[in-house]
Amino acid sequence: MKRDFLHITDFTAAEIWETLELAKEVKEKFKRREVYTPFKGRTLAMIFAKPSARTRISFETGFFRMGGHALYLGPNDIEIGKREAVKDIARVISRYNDMIMARLFEHKHILELAEYASVPVVNGLTDYNHPCQIMADILTVYEHRGHLRDLKIAYVGDGNNIVHSWLNLASRIPFHFVCVCPEKYTPDAQTVARAKEAGLSQIEISHEPKKGVRGADVIYTDVWASMGQKNELQERLKFFEGFQVNDELMAATGKKTLFLHCLPAERGREVSESVLESKASVVFDEAENRMHAQNAIMLKIAGLR
Repeated sequence: MKRDFLHITDFTAAEIWETLELAKEVKEKFKRREVYTPFKGRTLAMIFAKPSARTRISFETGFFRMGGHALYLGPNDIEIGKREAVKDIARVISRYNDMIMARLFEHKHILELAEYASVPVVNGLTDYNHPCQIMADILTVYEHRGHLRDLKIAYVGDGNNIVHSWLNLASRIPFHFVCVCPEKYTPDAQTVARAKEAGLSQIEISHEPKKGVRGADVIYTDVWASMGQKNELQERLKFFEGFQVNDELMAATGKKTLFLHCLPAERGREVSESVLESKASVVFDEAENRMHAQNAIMLKIAGLR
C-alpha cells in the first residue's frame, strides 16, 4: 500500500525515531560525499501554490543528491483547485512521477491530492500544518541535546500551522509543550484537545510570555503574519506587543536554552537581532536539517528504508 506523509501522526512513535536516526545516517553520507542513489531513475513532482526558498532548495537538492530528478511546478504552472480539479491533477501527475510534494494554502487540497494520487504524497506545508518542518526541528534539538528526555518546548507567537504540528508530535513522543500566544491567536481547539487526550505530553496554552517560557529547553518562534496574512499585519502588531523573543525573554527561562525559528525571520519583530545571531540560536542547523529530515521521510514512505 502507498504511504503518504501529511501529518506527523501518519508515523507511529517508533517510525518517528527510525526516521530521525535515518536522517542522521543520510546526513553523514552527504557530509562524506558518499555516492548514495536510492532514488536513481525516479522523479519527484514539487507543486508550489505557496512559494518558498527553503522548501524548494531542500527537496530539490536532497532528491537530486539521492540520485533522482525533482520537477518544480510553480503557482503559474498548476493553479491547484482553480484552473483544474485537485483530483485530476493528482491522477495526471501520478502517471508521470514516483512521488509528489505539495506546498499549498488549503489543507483540504493536500488531503484530496493524497486521496487520488497513486504515488506517495508529502505535505510541504498547508495553512493547517507543517510536518516536515517539525521533523527537522526535533532532529535539531536531538542533535544539540543528545537526547529528548525531560524536554520543554515553549513556542512564542501565533498559534499557527507550526504549533499544530508540534501538538501532533506531542501525541507521539512525550514532552512538555507550551504555546505562548495572545488570546486572539490561539491554536485550533480540536488539535489541542487531541494532543491532551493522547495523554502522553503536558500541553499548555499561556498568554504570559515570561511565565510560559520558564524552564524551557527550547524557545521557538515564527513570523506573526504568515503568507496570505500580510494584510493583517498592522492589526496583529497590537496584539503581539510583548511577545518578541529577545534577550530578556531568553533569560527568563532560567537555563541554557536553544532558540529555533523556521525562517524566514522578520528581524526586530518576532525575534531580536541579538537572539537570532546569538550562540543559543541554532536556526541555520535547523534550516539545513530540513533537507536531511525530508530525505529520511521520502525514503521511509517510498519503502526504501
